[in-house]
Amino acid sequence: MSEITKMRNIGISAHIDSGKTTLSERILFYSNRIHAIHEVRGKDGVGATMDSMELERERGITIASAATNVSWKGHPINVIDTPGHVDFTIEVERSLRVLDGAVLVLCSVAGVQSQSITVDRQMKRYRVPRIAFINKCDRTGANPYRVKKQLVEKLGLNAVLLQIPIGLEDRLQGVVDLITMKAIYFDGASGEVLRYEEIPAELKDEAAEKREEMLDAVSLCSDELMEAMLEDAVTEDLIYKAVRKGTIALELVPVLMGSAYKNKGIQPLLDAVIGYLPNPTEVRNTALDLDNDEADVVLKADESLPPVVLGFKLEDGQYGQLTYIRIYQGKIKKGDELFNTRSKKKFKVGRLVRMHANSMEDITEAGCGDIAALFGIECASGDTFCHPSLNYSMTSMFVPKPVISLAVNPVDKKSADNMAKALNRFTKEDPTFNTYVDPESNQTIIQGMGELHLEVYVERMRREYKAEVVTDRPEVAYREAISQRADFNYTHKKQTGGSGQYARVAGYFEPIEEAEDAKEYEFIDQIKGGVIPTEYIPSCDKGFQMAVKKGTQLGFPVVGVRAVINDGAYHPVDSSDQAFQTAALSAFRDAYSRAKPVILEPVMKVAVEGPTEFQGNIFGSINQRRGIIVSSSEDGAMCTVEAEVPLSEMFGYSTVLRSLTQGKAEFTMELAKYSRVPSSVSEDLKKAYEEKKKKEQAK
Repeated sequence: MSEITKMRNIGISAHIDSGKTTLSERILFYSNRIHAIHEVRGKDGVGATMDSMELERERGITIASAATNVSWKGHPINVIDTPGHVDFTIEVERSLRVLDGAVLVLCSVAGVQSQSITVDRQMKRYRVPRIAFINKCDRTGANPYRVKKQLVEKLGLNAVLLQIPIGLEDRLQGVVDLITMKAIYFDGASGEVLRYEEIPAELKDEAAEKREEMLDAVSLCSDELMEAMLEDAVTEDLIYKAVRKGTIALELVPVLMGSAYKNKGIQPLLDAVIGYLPNPTEVRNTALDLDNDEADVVLKADESLPPVVLGFKLEDGQYGQLTYIRIYQGKIKKGDELFNTRSKKKFKVGRLVRMHANSMEDITEAGCGDIAALFGIECASGDTFCHPSLNYSMTSMFVPKPVISLAVNPVDKKSADNMAKALNRFTKEDPTFNTYVDPESNQTIIQGMGELHLEVYVERMRREYKAEVVTDRPEVAYREAISQRADFNYTHKKQTGGSGQYARVAGYFEPIEEAEDAKEYEFIDQIKGGVIPTEYIPSCDKGFQMAVKKGTQLGFPVVGVRAVINDGAYHPVDSSDQAFQTAALSAFRDAYSRAKPVILEPVMKVAVEGPTEFQGNIFGSINQRRGIIVSSSEDGAMCTVEAEVPLSEMFGYSTVLRSLTQGKAEFTMELAKYSRVPSSVSEDLKKAYEEKKKKEQAK
């Protein structure tokens, strides 16, 4: 158990470009995991250790979360570096689901940004205790005090400064520790030598004042510290205990600072990770007992109990599928038998590895609280593996719905096969990435969280799978409808030696009035006196159904049609099932143009959430897209705008919305209804359809 209490599982999360990966690189260096520091967009062509994907190194962004493990002062720490871009939000979700604590990195110039707000929301969802690290204190315009204030105002956190900077911008020399009241300088070629000195004279008053503020805030989490303050008997040990207690209880957030790029402030941050963040035994984890009506079961971080393991991320490595796991209870060894509670299948633990970015080391067993990886097991992201005697399921993570789609077409047969393999793997790895074949346009559609998200997957198809694809705006699934009643009386005759074909159908088509449960197609039989024999009535129905599958305006299905048949004729020899189907089909096509056909388009219910200051911009962007605002509400500094907007106008909206709101607003959309297209738009659609038909005929 002593080993478990020393262990820490932490994630590094932040807004894009706050320096998460640079910080991870320094953590690896100071804990002797790597022997040289490389930069994210390094001129040496190596790139940061945690950005192992070629695309990540080129773009200088993190796309997939990477795991590694280090040791600091005898404490094993599992570190996960997560992406900052909103498009890869699932990577942050799944990492926070399995972590016990987190480091929230903030830029000392930009402060709390939109993705910092999203990440903070995710941390609150999983109740993850955190330490804030104000990075880039060496940059022009750095102001850690303003960032600390934003943590309180924008994120509602009880942020407490444990350090103050010695100099700022290009004069940053080190930090003052407000608990020990010592100045810390970082010497040596890479800041690896720590030098403790007296606080510089010009900072003494400020340090004393900030220490008082810190003690006031921390003492609210500890009665013992409060009593000691009244008796003037405060010890460093009491402060450490109080900060740890407050952090784990989510009552306060310790704030540290420095510059990862300039190698300042990282070792005290590692000390804080060990000092203030919880070990696996201090976090309450529950599972659902599937044999007992999904009752909550508290999992104990005890290696003598049967194992309960969560597979939280899948990756396709060179040796097959790699499944990242977090062990919540018990321990697992090579050769152990585990049970997948979703697929109800047993499997043996084969190769067990510990990850270091994209390299790995084989281990024979993994204990409670460990983050490791298994090879070659068949599972999905979020599966629970238990000892065969248990039937528990861990609650899965929150998966946001995809908001954007794109059509992808392979250029040749080989690319088509490779694309199918790639899509199969990507959908398994990433729950926010969906794919399907549109039955109407026959295009392969991919859906994701944003344009960058889909762009990265298309690029990965080309690089990793050699699948050359062409992307295209997906076709909107329009519908056609009739707007007035039209009578029909159609005779189908065909004589080609032997028995011919004969059928006559008469009646009318009319639009079905838009009721709540309006049917797309309805058939009414009003034949009297057997003018059409009963056995041929279903044939007429079948013929009409075939006809409404494709209208003549745009080639899309016709909806809201009631076909009433009230007269007809047959021939005792030449009439047949096929003859009546053909007569019905032709009767519909003949009468369709007289029924004044119209085009309907899908209208989406769009909900936009963002800061109130951008409400005008949000309204404007919806009005420009033929949208109708249904409601608008304000809740403090945030507002929610609900609107109905045609789907054809929503392409590229996520990018536009981000630029209009500095990336602070997000939107969701779902199909609300089909409604008539304005005549100007329908004319353009018809022209485009005619041109497309001509091209196809020319081929």
